[in-house]
Amino acid sequence: MSSLVRWVFGLDQVPRLYFGPTVATVALRKSTRPDDTEKLSLREVVERRCPSLHDVFRPAWWLPTGHLQTLYCVIGDFSRVDEVEYERKLLRTVDGGTIGLDFTPNGSQPHIKQNTPVVVVLHGLTGGSHESYVRAILSPACAPPEQGGLGYRAVVVNFRGCAGVPLTTAQLYSAGHTDDIRTALLYIASMYPNAPLLGIGFSLGANVLTRYLAQEGDKSRLSAACILGCPWDLLANSRRLGSTWWGRELYSKGMGSNLKALLRRHVATFEAHPEAEVSKNVPEVLQQSSIRLYQFDDTITRVAGGSSPPFPFPTADDYYIWASSHHALRDVRVPFLALNADDDPIVTVLPVYEEPEKLSPWIVFGVTKGGGHLGWFEEGSRPSQPRRWYRKPVLEWLKAMGEDVVLPERHPKSLREKDGWIMEEGRDDIGCRVDSEGGKVIGVEGEGLLSGL
Repeated sequence: MSSLVRWVFGLDQVPRLYFGPTVATVALRKSTRPDDTEKLSLREVVERRCPSLHDVFRPAWWLPTGHLQTLYCVIGDFSRVDEVEYERKLLRTVDGGTIGLDFTPNGSQPHIKQNTPVVVVLHGLTGGSHESYVRAILSPACAPPEQGGLGYRAVVVNFRGCAGVPLTTAQLYSAGHTDDIRTALLYIASMYPNAPLLGIGFSLGANVLTRYLAQEGDKSRLSAACILGCPWDLLANSRRLGSTWWGRELYSKGMGSNLKALLRRHVATFEAHPEAEVSKNVPEVLQQSSIRLYQFDDTITRVAGGSSPPFPFPTADDYYIWASSHHALRDVRVPFLALNADDDPIVTVLPVYEEPEKLSPWIVFGVTKGGGHLGWFEEGSRPSQPRRWYRKPVLEWLKAMGEDVVLPERHPKSLREKDGWIMEEGRDDIGCRVDSEGGKVIGVEGEGLLSGL
């Protein structure tokens, strides 16, 4: 594409980076000697270790808009790229629910040591470990160093009922409920007590991850995090989505359709719990020929999107206000990279547009010119197979946080074992045990109209 056309569309622009009024200082390793470090601001660390955040993002010439970038997430064929094999474990939670943990790489890996970083991933709305946006990071992150990878471990936390995980209670998941990731981290931390845990969240999973980090502060079990396409202010973005034809008829209906399909796959569970309020609402949703995201949240998520209290909420608006994460950015206490695109058709209201002064010292907030929702496709080696731009800055961030930066000291609560359950000191309502080994899982595309979101 000519430089003139790129200028007209405004496509050749460096991501805009936002920091809080004060920026945290960290120690950066200069050599392998433990005491050989230098003090740098997080801004300086990003300049030195994440050069991709200071380079232009050039969308593929045939995907110049946010709509096209987002739609390609849905219609693109990613089945032959970034294949990842997982080993699944199903965790039973104290309330009887089930969480699916997918571990990679499988088998004996000589290059992996006890202190090798572990990437902990939270997927999007109805996704899972199979999603192409997840595999785009984990394939290179978990490849051996001699193959050009980071050589890390990874665990994808699949929400209740997603990606083949059974739904064993009438409770689902939501953008605001954090106890399931909190529970999963108990098990992951018990498996890898000497390894730093690095979080990655996509879309809805990004919102959950942000809220978890803000709630835990310096007690977080995650040492650093990176999130992409977070929906932030759920109420404001829901209203924006409903204000346009594309938002109502394509994105909202598509996401509602995915959620309805998830509900249908687990209808037997709701029939087995007729006393649950949500079970009474399920037939109403399944009888509708189509349903928008807001309608689903107002009928199902506000009732069963988490434990009681605070669920159920009076309306979806009340749930959105409670579950939003934009107000949580001031409370994050670990290095935290957030990436959004300025033409994301699903997330149009960003906190850095409204209240940039409320970013904590640990936040690096990047906004790209273009990229859509979880797209960021740039031209690859072949026109038919574009590559995701965000792979570069995310891998640079993971390497910096996993190897180069002396991560801030945290004080997570001690783990304890009680009658075969792994629990946290001071809480009897949070705990897990291995329910079963789920066998091998190979990352392939999911199902639904808007898979990939």
